[in-house]
Amino acid sequence: MHFFCMRISLFIFLLTAQGCASVPYYNQDDFRLVTVGAPKHYNVWVLDMFLEKSGERGWRQPIGSVGCCWQGPSGPSGTGSMADPFPELIFLHWFSFAEQKFYAHMIHVPENLSERMREPAPQITNVDTRLVPRHTLTIGLAPGGTIVMWILNQGGNEIEVMRMQSGTVEGDPSHFEKRTEEYLEQHGDYLKENGLQLDRW
Repeated sequence: MHFFCMRISLFIFLLTAQGCASVPYYNQDDFRLVTVGAPKHYNVWVLDMFLEKSGERGWRQPIGSVGCCWQGPSGPSGTGSMADPFPELIFLHWFSFAEQKFYAHMIHVPENLSERMREPAPQITNVDTRLVPRHTLTIGLAPGGTIVMWILNQGGNEIEVMRMQSGTVEGDPSHFEKRTEEYLEQHGDYLKENGLQLDRW
């Protein structure tokens, strides 16, 4: 655990140092989004999300509360923002309300993922069906520390590109006592009836 904390501290320091550089100009031809989602009823709080493109930029992306969505009509989708440049590393540290556990994981983004996202895919609009790049990378955080990554331009045409297993880290759940109470008021009955469904994700 001590070694893990040292690595995370070093990573955060490097990102903070690089974060002082000016933000690159928005390039409409290279539009990419990175978002974080979670299964419905299994809310998480993302404490930290850091992204890095080696030699170019490292930055922190505030996320906070995430409660939807995994798959279905509204998913996969989540909270996030534009990623320019497209990152090579993504570090996530989050708290699971259903489990009262903290998780952390360093994601090494596949080298060819940015190119795969440029490939056009059908996108259905109110007017027509058009070909649009899969410009969104959604990272799903599920109970048990399961992480799934998809690329898509709208729900229904997502491609799963990566599946990982994160580990728990130390943390004090009492820091989320009030938010846990609010979470259980909304989702406690569902949680009692369905459990964590660890084999579903």
